[in-house]
Amino acid sequence: MAHLWNLWGGRDGAADPRLRPWRSAVRESAPAAGSECLICGWQGRAFLGGYHSEEAKCPHCGSIARDRFLYWCWTQRTPYRRADRVLETSPRLKRRYRRMMRRRVDYRCSDLDGTEHKAALTLDLQDIALPDASLDVIITPHVLEHVPHTERALAELHRVLRPGGRMFLQVPMPQGVTAPPAEPEYHGDDTLVYWRFGWDLREKLVKVGFEVSALVTEPMRARVAAGDLDSGYDGPDCDEVDLLRHADPAMLTAVASAEQARRYGFLPDFQFITWDAGRPA
Repeated sequence: MAHLWNLWGGRDGAADPRLRPWRSAVRESAPAAGSECLICGWQGRAFLGGYHSEEAKCPHCGSIARDRFLYWCWTQRTPYRRADRVLETSPRLKRRYRRMMRRRVDYRCSDLDGTEHKAALTLDLQDIALPDASLDVIITPHVLEHVPHTERALAELHRVLRPGGRMFLQVPMPQGVTAPPAEPEYHGDDTLVYWRFGWDLREKLVKVGFEVSALVTEPMRARVAAGDLDSGYDGPDCDEVDLLRHADPAMLTAVASAEQARRYGFLPDFQFITWDAGRPA
């Protein structure tokens, strides 16, 4: 547990302040095989619900597995600067999370219509009403699939990011190649899905000027490299074999070990893909 003590800002005083626990976090008696929320600092026997990107809920802050993986990618891939201007689009987590974020960085959040996600800014990703190079970090979870014009949105996100800035883009990837849904598809907040993304999203990011890495867990990277494409998952939300068959091991960057994936709930492995898209300095 020494690495976690340092991670939470312990005795060495050098840990990333973004990963310090909330003061009100509840810590149960956590066995060696326990679970931990890297957003609020909760520790306990297990998350609520099964292992899925949309489940494994933290009983303290309400984060689900994909929230924690996106937060993990950001904090692992960028140095901490208190003055960083950070935009998060349509965040799931609400008041306590946003207060915590504002204590750590210059944080703001946005949404298009405010029906499901209450945000400080109303922004359309296809025409972002912000100045050029005005953001240091963009965190955008499960939004791009609801935008009709992908290339236009990516160009706008590139425009508002400063040279040297980073965007962490998370979308559902249910298949290997991008295509529109075969029939009308809606996600939990009744928002229409325009695109079911695949690995060719990388080409769209590169085309508008981003330098791109696909961030995954080490178990997934190893499975793709070994050609182990089928874990037996039979959920209707993803064709695991098709997704992994189209993956190129050379473009996968592992950011979480098998132990970290288990402890923080990044399971099953193929459901945790986040694009690290940097604007060259």
